[in-house]
Amino acid sequence: MIDLRSDTLTRPTDEMRQAMARAEVGDDVYGEDPTVARLEEKVAGLLGHEAALFTPTGSMANVLAVRTLVGVGQEVLCEASAHIARAELGAHGAYTGLTMRTWVHPRGQVDLDMIRSMHAPDMGPFFVRTAAISVENTHNFAGGAVLALSDLRDLRELATGLGVAVHMDGARIWNAHVATGVPLAEYGAVADVMAVCLSKGLGAPVGSLVVGSADAIAESRVWRKRMGGGMRQVGVLAAAGLHALDHHVERLAEDHAHARLLAEACGVDPASVDTNIVVAPRPDAPAFVARAREEGVLVSAVGPTTVRLVTHLDVSRDDAEKAAAVLARLG
Repeated sequence: MIDLRSDTLTRPTDEMRQAMARAEVGDDVYGEDPTVARLEEKVAGLLGHEAALFTPTGSMANVLAVRTLVGVGQEVLCEASAHIARAELGAHGAYTGLTMRTWVHPRGQVDLDMIRSMHAPDMGPFFVRTAAISVENTHNFAGGAVLALSDLRDLRELATGLGVAVHMDGARIWNAHVATGVPLAEYGAVADVMAVCLSKGLGAPVGSLVVGSADAIAESRVWRKRMGGGMRQVGVLAAAGLHALDHHVERLAEDHAHARLLAEACGVDPASVDTNIVVAPRPDAPAFVARAREEGVLVSAVGPTTVRLVTHLDVSRDDAEKAAAVLARLG
């Protein structure tokens, strides 16, 4: 089977497994795991922030990140198909007691005019107050779309003027960096707090990080433990993340090229594919998924008339070409 359902399906390479086996470890709840500390310091430095916190999942990283900015009964604004709104099982409301309002953009982009009109200032004990704006880069359900740096900088300026914070779901920020050449620290500069993932395109088996100020990360460390996310000798997993950052970032360009190949086979303009995700319309998505499976290709239905294909570390050029032939034949 050629598995294009998600880039979360990658398996650790032999070299990554060796790095994990050699990892120096300690009790991370006590702050004594040196490999975790190295990973946190490295990621914070890459993104230009003071500190970072290793978490088991991206959803936990997002919940922790957003809650540093938005309190009980306050709101965060985000695009309607954002991961925090659509794919985290209501965790933000459940754990933090916040609310969300959304704008709609077919490519998941920043809409400054809409954000400006939606912003709710503190009006006393009558209305919900906007505390933060969240953006997702790259945007998963918009087909891995990259958010323009100029728009993000304009958003930063707008948010500062309005007195609200910015959260960035940067689960696939590495893809945006490779696709555009924008330094990671320039993306980091537009956000007060970020969440980034190691277990998607980078190929680590587990792990995300919250990135932000020292105070935000100290608070998130407490809440991570409160939510059951405190981990002990977790350096074996942090070592996988360090290996991924050292060896798997630049090769994301291969995934992007494979995605454009698949897009063409599915009748999608390759120029519209920014990174490693292809979203293709099909009259009956579940039926298409079933037919593709029979032909040895796994894809996902993300709606009744929409399928998603995701390239990753375990999909070679040969795999992509074989899958493209199957998908083109299925129509």
